[in-house]
Amino acid sequence: MSKKAVQSNLPENFEHAISLLEEVISEIENDEIKLEVALEKYQNGVGLVKYCQDKLKEVEQKIKILDIDSNTLKDLSVE
Repeated sequence: MSKKAVQSNLPENFEHAISLLEEVISEIENDEIKLEVALEKYQNGVGLVKYCQDKLKEVEQKIKILDIDSNTLKDLSVE
């Protein structure tokens, strides 16, 4: 599978990924699902979890940068 094909399967945003992950969980919990289908959905779910973790790390980094900038501005205004 090409990198472009993998990227096209990415969710639109974090909230969409969570929604898709909830669907995957619901489908896997269904007792009538075949093992092979459950494995495929599980793999998809793992990809969604990684996507969400990456997005959260990205936001966390941005918040840290904003906090550093904010503290720098506070320090400058005290002088």
